[in-house]
Amino acid sequence: MSTPNLLAQRKATVLPNALSDTERHIRVVSLGGTISMTNPSNQESGGATPTLTGSDLVGAVPELQDEAIITVDDYLQVPGASLTVEEIAQLAERLHEATAEGVTGIVVVQGTDTIEETAWLLDLLYQGAAPVVLTGAMRNASMPGADGPANLLSAVRTAASPEARDLGVLVCFADQIHSARQVRKIHSTSTAAFSSPSTGPIGHVVESVVKMHYWFDRTPGVPLPLARPVSVEVATAALGSTGALLDGLEAHVDGIVIAAFGAGHVPSCWVQRLQALATRIPVVLTSRTGSGSVLSHTYGFAGSERDLLERGLISGGSLDPLKARILLMAHLATGSDRETLSTAFARYS
Repeated sequence: MSTPNLLAQRKATVLPNALSDTERHIRVVSLGGTISMTNPSNQESGGATPTLTGSDLVGAVPELQDEAIITVDDYLQVPGASLTVEEIAQLAERLHEATAEGVTGIVVVQGTDTIEETAWLLDLLYQGAAPVVLTGAMRNASMPGADGPANLLSAVRTAASPEARDLGVLVCFADQIHSARQVRKIHSTSTAAFSSPSTGPIGHVVESVVKMHYWFDRTPGVPLPLARPVSVEVATAALGSTGALLDGLEAHVDGIVIAAFGAGHVPSCWVQRLQALATRIPVVLTSRTGSGSVLSHTYGFAGSERDLLERGLISGGSLDPLKARILLMAHLATGSDRETLSTAFARYS
């Protein structure tokens, strides 16, 4: 069945239940980040820092009042790089509480450094029907051409759209709509910093209208609360690397993600270290390329994907290293056993 037919079916299912304009209630949750930052004119004063509240951000975009009833939750005011897993887990609980109060869509504004990770973690932890849309800015509010107001407006329009219901967590940036599962930050400064390399955006905001092209099945959830803090790190294969940092790693982390070459390959000198680690902690094999999938049985040399999987590593499938780390961390924090972990990752193979 073609994508257009699938999209037509989805529209036929959702639109009869569409909310009227007066019933749309969007909660804007502010976490801080560049979108909330200002920079004094004196460049020697220390640079941009978070100063704007969620109410400030909403007040700067009067068009929002035409889209929905807007309420604001000033949850945090920190740079994206300083967000923690525990704070995002608490945010997921706040999202469930908001929908229980009758909120029909949620926009989360935060720093762009970690949007691809927080979106994926929220997608695992939040299983409500109301859309959750993350956005931010690449230019702070003091800069010419600040992109925060436009991104916030498009995100609210997406969260208010009936076409976004039941799609889980989305990222809206530069009028593109991405799924949490696929989105990546691909540029350090461009206002078009986000992309979905393997699939492209799932929708766009065009002339104020949300247009979805296709969608993904909802991600199987991980139950809240996260029972315990866990540590999961990423080790990246590089030309000539000896793998020395892998020695004794099991004493310091609960799991490890390997960002391997190509389709899942590492230097041969890593093999014994990884096999030993896999007997003690979960070791997930991913590709450092950022798109495409780890293979399973194409190559057979020492350090190939087949060799490593036979030695006990878990395939990360099509998940990039950062997404695989979030999935592994969430499951370990809820006490998942090896079989549950393998099943969770098998969905992406």
